[in-house]
Amino acid sequence: MRRRAVLTAATLTGSLVLAGCSGSGSGSSAAELSVSRPYMPQPVSADMAAGFLTITNKGAAKDELTSVTSNAAGQVTMHSTMGGAMEEKSAFLIPAHGQLVFKSGGNHLMFDKLKRKPRQGQTVTVKLTFAKSGPLTVEMPVKSATYNPSTGH
Repeated sequence: MRRRAVLTAATLTGSLVLAGCSGSGSGSSAAELSVSRPYMPQPVSADMAAGFLTITNKGAAKDELTSVTSNAAGQVTMHSTMGGAMEEKSAFLIPAHGQLVFKSGGNHLMFDKLKRKPRQGQTVTVKLTFAKSGPLTVEMPVKSATYNPSTGH
């Protein structure tokens, strides 16, 4: 009986090791997400603001950004802008070995029903939720209303 239990455990362990080896062969077959360049221009209105950031996926699997929340706003929605038309999205794909960019004039976050008007120099905490990966919490610095990341002003 004891020998059978040991053999079963060894077989199960070997199966798990082999399952972990399947895939592309280079690294993990999961998404590896990180966030860079987060910022919020100081809002001009008292109840709405925009937010921008870049999510980089260094992993071999795609993922999706499915929601964004913040204690600074009653609601955070995600939008795409194509040909000057803004459309609310329920999710954004983050390709394997790729990026999802939120920038002025393109994809962006909208903070609605602000609980307080963020001021330049403050930070806003944002929680990003994904379909497969664990959530990421980001501190988004509030920049001047005219901030442009390409010039730094």
